[in-house]
Amino acid sequence: MLNVGIVGMGFMAAMHVKAWKQVEGTRIAAICNPSGKHLDGNLSHVFEKMGSSEKLQIDMKDVQIYSDFSSLLADPDIQIVDICSPTWAHADQATAALAAGNHVLLEKPMARTAREAQRVVETASHANTFLLPGMCLRFWPEWRLLKDAIADHRYGRVLAARFRRIGPPPVWGQNHFHDGIKSGGALLDLHIHDVDFIQWCFGRPSRVYSRGYSKFSNEIDHVVTQYDVDGGAIVHAEGGWAMAPGFSFSMAYTVNFERATMDFDSSRGPDKVLVVCEQGKEPVTKAAAAEDGYLGEIRHLVECVRKNEPPSVITPVDGLTAIEICETEAHSIRLGQPVTF
Repeated sequence: MLNVGIVGMGFMAAMHVKAWKQVEGTRIAAICNPSGKHLDGNLSHVFEKMGSSEKLQIDMKDVQIYSDFSSLLADPDIQIVDICSPTWAHADQATAALAAGNHVLLEKPMARTAREAQRVVETASHANTFLLPGMCLRFWPEWRLLKDAIADHRYGRVLAARFRRIGPPPVWGQNHFHDGIKSGGALLDLHIHDVDFIQWCFGRPSRVYSRGYSKFSNEIDHVVTQYDVDGGAIVHAEGGWAMAPGFSFSMAYTVNFERATMDFDSSRGPDKVLVVCEQGKEPVTKAAAAEDGYLGEIRHLVECVRKNEPPSVITPVDGLTAIEICETEAHSIRLGQPVTF
């Protein structure tokens, strides 16, 4: 049995708790929230803020409760620390957890800045335990399907790829997310998902050209970026949380290959999230997979721990380079021109 300690009791903790409940041989053995809030294990407040009646309660029998992070790290029964705290705390908490001998699942972004992320990478490289950056798109079934199609050239080469992830401002964690100094704005918290997926599929871009603006966080709340990548595909991504209240969050991609087009859009509903149009065949519509990326990343980490093999789908260096690309996009926005790596 692998014992898990969860840090933070907000939206991401709720997503992770739902996933941990589905992974056999693991148990949530401790929860920690330095703010002292929601330490009763009830995460229903997350869904209430989103207008949902969904209930989520951790079975608190034999679960240790901590408001101090160092006390959690001193718990000898914990093997995995799942960090779901605000972005500004990620680097210090991850390095401390690794130094204490814990495996770490670290929510994205891995740190507030690339410099802080480099410190996490260096600590992880000398640790006897594993660090998995929580870039869940690499584990999302419909996105994994796209990655495989790009990698094995089943539809020929990619001609163009568009990624889009937009919504209104977060209704949870506003003290954190609405302060760009702490959160990095939508560029670093939301758009980074597509940045990481693009680097996974096409490699690190050689140049970016970004336009964006701030609406409420004093950092980039909406961004559109064109990426120059190997192979010559036209690749761009749009991300932001600057939409007006009432606008529903959606994530989407449209990728045009030589012989097919794959189009994913969460706003179409779970029964038809993915449409594949292949040359010479009728279009195929696919329903959303039963498992999401949060469950996929957690299962991967647990499998790696049990086999004593470092995570292979994403590495700490990948978490670092995703932040570096985002920071380069911010630089491009400030300059108003393309920036070459």
